[in-house]
Amino acid sequence: QVQLVESGGGLVQAGGSLRLSCAASGRPFSRYSVGWFRQAPGKEREFVAAFSRTGVTIYYADSVKGRFTISRDNAKNTVYLQMNSLNAEDTAVYYCAARAGIASEQDDYNYWGQGTQVTVSS
Repeated sequence: QVQLVESGGGLVQAGGSLRLSCAASGRPFSRYSVGWFRQAPGKEREFVAAFSRTGVTIYYADSVKGRFTISRDNAKNTVYLQMNSLNAEDTAVYYCAARAGIASEQDDYNYWGQGTQVTVSS
């Protein structure tokens, strides 16, 4: 079992930055596929960024490429999402997710955090 806890959300002006954290407990995070997803009001949850299980490959949604950076600190069992140049379209609840294996799609992830709200004011 893995428990995920997100933090770092909040209210920020357009053009600003936030760093989200996803702290894992229960098992070492280093061999898990880990991803960030978000859900805006009235929309389906969508992929944002992810590490492959080995941590070698990183994936980003086109909408965040060049603005968001996913990183991990295995010693702290934590994954981060640095978000720069935020705009109103980034407003959403952001979720961290993990899977002890390969994860190709959102439904592959079987551990989810409770989410953290990010609100970007224009």
